[in-house]
Amino acid sequence: MERLNSELYLQNCYIMKENEKLRKKAQKLNQENQQLLSELKQRLSKSNKGKQSNSSVSEQLSLSSSNPSNSMSN
Repeated sequence: MERLNSELYLQNCYIMKENEKLRKKAQKLNQENQQLLSELKQRLSKSNKGKQSNSSVSEQLSLSSSNPSNSMSN
């Protein structure tokens, strides 16, 4: 009985060590994911701002080309 107890205790210690290793690894992965998500959001934000300014420029160009008074003054 005492031998079984000792074996179970050692197994439990091993499992706890492995669990701690996995917990640390999960924390690192979570931090990496948060950084990547933040970077992605920044890139998307910049991309959306660029698209908005590009669309307003193209709208202005199409308006100026369709307006004969603007094309004559150029």
